[in-house]
Amino acid sequence: MPRVCWIWWALVSVVVVGSASSQDPELSSPRVVFQTDYGDIEFGFFPSVAPQTVEHIYKLVRLGCYNTNHFFRIDKGFVAQVADVVGGRSAPMNEVQRLEAEKTVIGEFSDVKHVRGILSMGRYADPNSASSSFSILLGDAPHLDHQYAIFGKVTKGDETLRKLEQLPTRKEGIFVMPTERITILSSYYYDTEMENCEKEKSVLKRRLTASVVEIERQRMKCFP
Repeated sequence: MPRVCWIWWALVSVVVVGSASSQDPELSSPRVVFQTDYGDIEFGFFPSVAPQTVEHIYKLVRLGCYNTNHFFRIDKGFVAQVADVVGGRSAPMNEVQRLEAEKTVIGEFSDVKHVRGILSMGRYADPNSASSSFSILLGDAPHLDHQYAIFGKVTKGDETLRKLEQLPTRKEGIFVMPTERITILSSYYYDTEMENCEKEKSVLKRRLTASVVEIERQRMKCFP
């Protein structure tokens, strides 16, 4: 049984598959990639919306805490939920990983909407009990708005999410769970600004090289 679950409020909502709103907050430059047997899922962060949550999750990623963890819940049109790393990993954690994984963050609730592709923290009844479990929204879920901390969104990998939605599932209480373990084989992170700088440096280097060649050509022509 998963360590962290979504708290269901006494209402039912029709979930409609949608896309992220054009009103999304600005993404910061870091990106995280989860690698699975069904493809990669890349996501970015909203530090202006949930700064403490972003800092915590990004640190867990940098420490490798999500490696060998899994998606314990795949509810088509609703959520794909990552298990709490304390109980969800197949590999043991070292002391540094465990100390960070056992921390909780305050409930940084916002006006950002729960639509497909959004990342939203799981928690217990206590609004400040979010730890490391989070969900990727597979459809619009307005009944979750203002109840769970949104901290980012998927930037690449919707085709992977669609593959996960087609996998066989079973019902266990309120949860719709995959019949096979969907492991996060590994994870990595990078910074899009650094990537852009490398491209700009490469372009500048080619331009400088071309300029040197042209200067030398003119020198040879004018000063044989």
